[in-house]
Amino acid sequence: MVRTQIQLSEDQAQKLREMSLSSHESVASLIRNAIDRFLATAYPNRSTQYRQALSLAGKYTTEQPDTAVEHDRYLEKAFGS
Repeated sequence: MVRTQIQLSEDQAQKLREMSLSSHESVASLIRNAIDRFLATAYPNRSTQYRQALSLAGKYTTEQPDTAVEHDRYLEKAFGS
């Protein structure tokens, strides 16, 4: 593990101490778990993004054969921009 130092507001520190007492888990562990959850949801890795994009490729159809090229024109027409 890497040691790091952070500053918390009084309110954050108090709430973490209360959670620590009720959960029988250290404040450091609570912070590590919160960071793990944040990192898991905030920044999906490239392979996840590629997999999500590929799952949509070819899923929808359109009557316009040039949608990939002219999508801006079609959006402008649809939304009246």
